[in-house]
Amino acid sequence: MCGRYASTRRPHDLIDRFDVSRWDPGQVLDPSWNVAPTNDVWSVLERVEHDTGEVTRQLRPLRWGLVPSWAKSLSIGAKMINARVETVAEKPAYRRAFAKRRCLLPADGFYEWQAIAATETATARKQPYFITPENGQIMALAGLYEFWRDPDVPDDEPGAWWTTCTIITTEATDAAGRVHPRMPLTIAPDDWSAWLDPAHQDPGELRGLLTPPAAGHLDARAVSTAVNNVRNNGPHLLDEIADAPSDS
Repeated sequence: MCGRYASTRRPHDLIDRFDVSRWDPGQVLDPSWNVAPTNDVWSVLERVEHDTGEVTRQLRPLRWGLVPSWAKSLSIGAKMINARVETVAEKPAYRRAFAKRRCLLPADGFYEWQAIAATETATARKQPYFITPENGQIMALAGLYEFWRDPDVPDDEPGAWWTTCTIITTEATDAAGRVHPRMPLTIAPDDWSAWLDPAHQDPGELRGLLTPPAAGHLDARAVSTAVNNVRNNGPHLLDEIADAPSDS
């Protein structure tokens, strides 16, 4: 799965990198080295403008944890932070978004936890690792987004509408596979336009755009368990620790 990640690029950096044409300067997110479920996260998506019919590429914050349009409560999103690629095109919660509402979620890297078996001198534990492309390039995580209307809030009040997202995952490979059996999928730069295009709805072709992060060239480094607490944040969370326990 992908339950935490880092996203520290500034809006103007993302606008340049993803060729964004629309962004509201009033929407600002702080850099985060510990992005957690239900946080607002940066996304890149394409929408058709109602007045002109033009498709624009937008940078906008979404709430991490997809809430289907038919859900009764926003709270379901905390359980829907990931969508498995094996079933994403068929599951009722994701299939409409997979067909029409796809996005990119910019990330520096993601965290996974490796189970460490108990020994005679230590109890079982989980060791966090930060996994990032070897070349340090930004990752464009493959995401889906959905709109949800809160039935308890009047239309003209804040919180009436929510836009939420999820990350598509697959079986892990390379460094990520040595840590955890699942990993997020990404979209290569040459395929960003095809992935974001709301008119592109062929499931087979869309699946073909999904790729392992950095073509499998990933670096995994053990980091402090401070990342386990969502209240902790800052670049120190990415510092490698030298005394990570072995699972052997």
